Amino acid sequence: MRNVAALSGATEVGTPVEARALDHSLLRGIAWTAAAKWASQALSWGSWLIVARLLSPEDYGLVGMAALYLGLVTLLSEFGLGTAVLAVRELSVEQINQLNGLAVLLGLAGWLASCAVALPLGHFFHAPQLPLVVVAMSTTFVITSLKTVPLALLQRDLQFKALALIDLTQGAVLAIAMIGFAMAGFRYWTLVCGAVLGAMISTWAVLKLRHSPLAWPRPRALKPAMTLSSNILISRLCWYISSNSDFLVAGRILGKAALGFYNVGWTLANVAVDKLTALVGQVTPAFFSAVQTDPPAMRRYLLRITEGIALVTFPVSVGVALVARDFVLVALGAKWAGTIAPLQILAAYAAVRSITPLLPQVLHILRDTKFEMWNMVAAAVVMPATFYICGQRLGTVGLAMAWVLVDPIFNLRLYRRVFSKIQLPVRAYVGALWPALSGTFLMAAVVLAVGRLSGSAWTEGLRLAAQIGAGVVSYGLACLLLHRRRLKAFYALVVAARGSSGGSL
Repeated sequence: MRNVAALSGATEVGTPVEARALDHSLLRGIAWTAAAKWASQALSWGSWLIVARLLSPEDYGLVGMAALYLGLVTLLSEFGLGTAVLAVRELSVEQINQLNGLAVLLGLAGWLASCAVALPLGHFFHAPQLPLVVVAMSTTFVITSLKTVPLALLQRDLQFKALALIDLTQGAVLAIAMIGFAMAGFRYWTLVCGAVLGAMISTWAVLKLRHSPLAWPRPRALKPAMTLSSNILISRLCWYISSNSDFLVAGRILGKAALGFYNVGWTLANVAVDKLTALVGQVTPAFFSAVQTDPPAMRRYLLRITEGIALVTFPVSVGVALVARDFVLVALGAKWAGTIAPLQILAAYAAVRSITPLLPQVLHILRDTKFEMWNMVAAAVVMPATFYICGQRLGTVGLAMAWVLVDPIFNLRLYRRVFSKIQLPVRAYVGALWPALSGTFLMAAVVLAVGRLSGSAWTEGLRLAAQIGAGVVSYGLACLLLHRRRLKAFYALVVAARGSSGGSL
């Protein structure tokens, strides 16, 4: 891994040997991260189902209100410094230390700001329990600020095996702890304690692996990194406003119960997307950084990674949408029936959301951050207004529909920019998506047919099991029969990467 990490310090992959080494490292990084993420997800998913049965929609709604504000401050406190460390590869040791000091100062500022606004937030949401929740959860700002720069350095050095083990350990501890908190009657404090404990575990582990000294930040010395990170900060801030204003509308206008239904629907719809994009987002920026002056390699990685993501998320997202009703009633119970309608819409659109996070990553590494910034500024104006109008008229279903109606407009602008910057033909991108698209279409037809053929005597659990089984088998057969060559190419890539020589992506 150290030899590969040294290779990643170059700004161009110029020889087949270097390309194969980087491909090998990419696959190993994704494999380790995927294994840890999915194992951790299995633990957290099981604990989440248990905790959801023990807690009420109001408990989730209350913490969801706090999360609206805390997520915003998290973006501000991080300031895009991790991405700057990856994109600006010429930073000196002293500059990195100054960025580390700046990250900690921003974390402290986030905590102080949270303490100041906690009471006004409680009055705004008409929730007297909210201020103490905000203050408690905002301690994560200080905790995680200590790992911002060390984590980016570990990613840049391609230390994904170690990072994967950290995620797995964190997931195992949290799964046990949160079930214990819920069974002890902590109610919404279960979710609060889980957030703080998770931050403490991950930060401690990262600092054990890579500790960077703190230095007082000097703006002049940090100008290249600060320019890039400020554009990223504005982009993320506007993204947060545009993508979380639906929760604000639900909490402020529709009430805690509606927010709880919508929040759980969003979680169920996007669990596969969020976990996989988090997995990819932990690995791919370092590799895009390694080929930032090599457009053919950038195109190659973007297409192959997009194809891999789509093969997983497209069938899962569409499948969740198709079995949403039975799944909610069987897994969560009738009290969560209000989650079904928004879940069906959000899950179907999650397939689209799963492949778009790679686009900003490419622009960030190419240091073309202004375009995305202004695109997100426009989204921050349009999306909240759309959520407000749709939410008032159609409730949680309207909030979900707003995503389908407006979000694609801004994604199309990103696609045009990225395709232009790396000279990627639209046809090549659609070709990369075709195996997942065709297989998912056939799977959906089979799942719908099983649902139609199931009689009224079938229980929800029996119908759910039949549809899931039929969906898995039909999707697998569709991929094997229609796209055998592409699957063989992926398999050959994995075999080649495990050896000392072989092909590239």
